[in-house]
Amino acid sequence: MSEEERTPGPESDPDSEHRSFANAAWSVPSYTLSGMAVYGGIGWLLDRWLGTSALFPIGILVGLALALYLVYLRYGR
Repeated sequence: MSEEERTPGPESDPDSEHRSFANAAWSVPSYTLSGMAVYGGIGWLLDRWLGTSALFPIGILVGLALALYLVYLRYGR
């Protein structure tokens, strides 16, 4: 196989490190915002159903904590 026929692998791509950083830079706030939105929404729905007012902020904090834990598992190790 000649040099021209081979396709470059990801280890030979100089921009792969920049792309992985950009992916992480977009993933971290996405995980954080979506966790807060999903669990905050669940808390809001439970608040409306149960007639309380404490589950919405608790849901936002739980979503934030779980999102940060997911970010730690994915990028922190």
